Amino acid sequence: MNWQKLYNPFVIALLRSPLSRLLDKNTMVITVTGRKSGKRHILPVSYVRDRKTLLVISKRDHAWWKNLRGGAEVTVSLQGHTLKARGEACTNTEMGANILLRILQRVPTYQRLLHLKLDATGQPENPGAFQQLAQDYIVVRVRELAELAA
Repeated sequence: MNWQKLYNPFVIALLRSPLSRLLDKNTMVITVTGRKSGKRHILPVSYVRDRKTLLVISKRDHAWWKNLRGGAEVTVSLQGHTLKARGEACTNTEMGANILLRILQRVPTYQRLLHLKLDATGQPENPGAFQQLAQDYIVVRVRELAELAA
């Protein structure tokens, strides 16, 4: 059984509850609508704040982010607020690699999770492994956050 089928609903419920402070420092719920199916995809994702933009890393073989190629409206729930925003998958591999490197530099936890070490100058110790990582992952930018009317 896919553990995410059990894990995701639990985390989503927790993030939408008064106990959300336990997780929502760097986890949010994103709702994406399928371009063809119209089906709503609701999932918890980790994010990194970069000024007014939220950055999300997803494995390239996951399907949800493909609905954000070229940009699309999304809804995010974070820190007790539900916001409408614009999500866009960064499909340019070079640009995605640059953003991914910034995330790794700012959040050392990602270095452990993604099994990639940076040297003292903030560059990958193994550039080949980093390039493979940039091929295997996609960066999604979530911008233009606005509170939804109650």
